[in-house]
Amino acid sequence: MTLRPRQYDLVVFDWDGTLFDSTALIVRCIQDACVDLGLPRPADVDAAYVIGMGLHEALAHVCPGIGREQVAAMAGRYRHHYFARQHELTLFAGTLQMLQALKARNHWLAVATGKSRLGLDEALKTVELRGMFDGSRTADETASKPHPRMLLELMAEFGTEPERTLMIGDTTHDLQLAANAGTHALAVSYGAHEPASFAAYEPRFVAHSVAELHRWLDEHA
Repeated sequence: MTLRPRQYDLVVFDWDGTLFDSTALIVRCIQDACVDLGLPRPADVDAAYVIGMGLHEALAHVCPGIGREQVAAMAGRYRHHYFARQHELTLFAGTLQMLQALKARNHWLAVATGKSRLGLDEALKTVELRGMFDGSRTADETASKPHPRMLLELMAEFGTEPERTLMIGDTTHDLQLAANAGTHALAVSYGAHEPASFAAYEPRFVAHSVAELHRWLDEHA
């Protein structure tokens, strides 16, 4: 049997809300960090909107007008709440099998995330995924989404062109990142942002489950 040629050499995933079932916990931790500092508790939709940004950018956005010292204090409280419960989090069902299938087709796999390097490395260790990804970029070591630098650096690392690179994420920040870097994009509807917000960015497909995402990648990636 002749294998279908790959359309994409590099497949880049967002982490939280795309591979990792962490959206609800992140929302609670942002809210709890605000309450700890006597700030108004943001609504769920507002806390969910900033998922995917770097932590400091996200907290400044969800509580506009606060000073740099308060943002730093909020970041500390957020990390306190998140790391206390991150052991409860898991990959979405079917994610590991999807990644293994992509590896078997010799795609390069990478992560572009708003998490910190410490946070991503801890998550990868927790779910025993070390070695699955060929590269990664985190918000504390490069520009935060939707600046294109994460994808530009990954493409340079692997020598891939934008048209041979696919970005997959659950937020408009991920889709705008792809647009800014000139790559193709896929969206998933089971994460932080409502799928109605995706249309303006014209993703190639919107997957409503990991199973749908897996099938699309098998057929088109």
